[in-house]
Amino acid sequence: MANPMRIRAEIRDGLTEVRLLIPHPMESGQRKDENGAPIPAHFITALEIFHRERLVFGAEFGPSVSANPFLRFRFAGAVAGDRLVARWQDNRGDSRRDEATVAAAKR
Repeated sequence: MANPMRIRAEIRDGLTEVRLLIPHPMESGQRKDENGAPIPAHFITALEIFHRERLVFGAEFGPSVSANPFLRFRFAGAVAGDRLVARWQDNRGDSRRDEATVAAAKR
């Protein structure tokens, strides 16, 4: 199982700003190792983020996305204390699910 995602969600100006770092090698399958053998492809294919069972962000990734992708987006409708659920699946069938709590903006 992969390392946990780092998720930060904070309400700012009426919108929830989410920052997400996904530890994943995101190997394209086009590189070779030091012996010249191809490194097998290993990349996230789908990412979904839910707030109260509502999909607030969804993406399909491919081999061109860099390692450890970082995403930042905003959505409306959350209040401090709400939970976000983020989950991904990769081309090898591995998956991960993590949760975070929405925080009020710090002044």
